[in-house]
Amino acid sequence: MSDESKTAWMLVSAGAIQIGVRRAGNPVHPALVLLHGWPHSSALYTTVMDALAADRYVLAVDLPAIGTSRGEPPSAEKTTLAGLVLEAVERCGAHSIVIAGLDVGGMIAFAAARDHSERIVGAVVANTVIPGVAPWKKIIADPNIWHFAFHALPRLPETLVHGKEGAYFDYFIDALAGDSSAVSPVLRRAFIEAYARPEALRTGFDWYRAMEKDAERNAIPKRIDVPLLYLRGAAGGTDGDEYVSGLRAAGATNVHGEVISGGEYSPLEAPAEFVSVLLRFCHSCQTLERSKRAWRSH
Repeated sequence: MSDESKTAWMLVSAGAIQIGVRRAGNPVHPALVLLHGWPHSSALYTTVMDALAADRYVLAVDLPAIGTSRGEPPSAEKTTLAGLVLEAVERCGAHSIVIAGLDVGGMIAFAAARDHSERIVGAVVANTVIPGVAPWKKIIADPNIWHFAFHALPRLPETLVHGKEGAYFDYFIDALAGDSSAVSPVLRRAFIEAYARPEALRTGFDWYRAMEKDAERNAIPKRIDVPLLYLRGAAGGTDGDEYVSGLRAAGATNVHGEVISGGEYSPLEAPAEFVSVLLRFCHSCQTLERSKRAWRSH
């Protein structure tokens, strides 16, 4: 994959905030929206955007208040963030949207499929658990996932992490990556800069503070006909079947899972596989959408 992407930046209004969008490809093509998680930014996808943009309009988003985005969202609930992201990319001309997210971005992609299905044609959830969806209770009870509870505390995480973002972020990158060297020093600095403003760091922790409400919403099954792909890095130590079963129980009628090389940072650790799996899924969603339109026209 290329080290530099031929991307263009755009700052787009969504509600009362502005969202930074990194774009590649032709807007006439179906859109692929890429969402980062914590503690990342849209820079996570720089090296794969050109390959994905061969026949997609690719938009990597800085989540509200993070990186180039400005203004804090009205809520950190993932359904609200999904609505804001979709509003921003639609303003960029995105259509026939597949939305793909890693970590917290995956939670937002699920919220898009669950609560905004009329605006997308498919969703990819990568390397994360969904609040309120099995195996959520098992995961948050695992002492190795201590940071979910810590990040949800009011004010304390900001107080302790501010000024020490590099060491704190490195801890999670090194623990979650199958090959931590795939996350370069340049990219690590970019992540630190993305959360350097107090409101950005606070917003990142707010994602965790909202997870109890996310879980309450998602625990109520709701039919989801939009195709879902659950993607997992093999270094995470699970085949993902438990997560796929949880998504089915939550109402997903068209969901399957795939495992690729690497750990948490699939776009960096296994870029060729990541691109191949996403493009294959996008093409299948596009084919299904064309079939639906043809059926409706008759």
